Amino acid sequence: MSRVFNFSAGPSAFPESVLQQAQQEMLDWRGSGMSVMEMSHRGKHFSLIAEELESDLRELMAIPENYKVLFLQGGASAQFAFIPQNILNGKTKACYVNTGAWSEKAIKDAKAYCDVVVSASSEESKFTTIPDVADWALDSEAAYLHYTSNETIHGVEFQNVPDAKGLTLVSDMSSNILSRTVDVSQYGLIYAGTQKNMGPAGVTVVIVRDDLIGHADKKVPGVFSYAEQVKNGSMLNTPATYNWYLVGLVLKWLKARGGVAAMEQFNIAKAAKLYQAIDQSTLYRNPVEKAYRSRMNVPFILADENLDKAFIKDSEAAGLYELKGHRSVGGMRASIYNAMPDAGVDALIAFMAEFERSH
Repeated sequence: MSRVFNFSAGPSAFPESVLQQAQQEMLDWRGSGMSVMEMSHRGKHFSLIAEELESDLRELMAIPENYKVLFLQGGASAQFAFIPQNILNGKTKACYVNTGAWSEKAIKDAKAYCDVVVSASSEESKFTTIPDVADWALDSEAAYLHYTSNETIHGVEFQNVPDAKGLTLVSDMSSNILSRTVDVSQYGLIYAGTQKNMGPAGVTVVIVRDDLIGHADKKVPGVFSYAEQVKNGSMLNTPATYNWYLVGLVLKWLKARGGVAAMEQFNIAKAAKLYQAIDQSTLYRNPVEKAYRSRMNVPFILADENLDKAFIKDSEAAGLYELKGHRSVGGMRASIYNAMPDAGVDALIAFMAEFERSH
């Protein structure tokens, strides 16, 4: 069986070498005589996996010592509610920037816990751009400013860290974490689901500054409390052990590839040639303002939507899978996360050219 090129937005493609290593270690991890999925999360073997996982992430992202790293469950979506419950610290307002579907979901859930100030929105443009930071309406009394650094569905990405004007900066980096260098010290909290650039679905990374921990409302259940999770090493309940292990393998793969800085250059080159192919075409069009185009998720629209079904059918026959755009926006979308090789992007570009020629 030959593997296809998987352009899924998430769960997404894995590095093939990581899958091979997991296969080799399935029955016996490092001579333990056990599969990782059989190990006690309190045992010596899994303790080593957990220690290496955090250490490698800290190294890759240069996470300062005054930040805690949590590996939680519930997806990034659970954090939409956990963040205001944990870091409002007596304040009643929080600022949010609305740049797409995931921003909207975060805003909706936060409204149950605080007054949400929508400081800026690109809804009128159908989320094809990012509002000029100079025009954002920030409330100095807010507990934090939240933004989604890359909108998976609409293909819009922040290319720079926005000026929070003194507010604690919080970011959902689910779909571009580890794809570009980030100065963690500019943030109070970063969170991300792992199912795009880091591993399988089932783990959510939360990187939170020390001073933001310990202020949760007393009504917050223990498993939702950052302070309680910190005390228990993210093991207040049984964690998704095998998923932690797989994330750890991906982090080691990233280190072997030269780390985040090297991966960023790789991603810039991949995205550039795909956008160039789209821009030079008369059949395909990318709707996003060029300054805010995502390196991770590349949506494109065919000039004749009647060709959409044929495009999907023919692309799958060519070994190119999961190119159908999100149901809310239509068209196509190629997600080219860290694990997508050059060969996959090259194959897509060649297919698109041939499809245009024949149609």
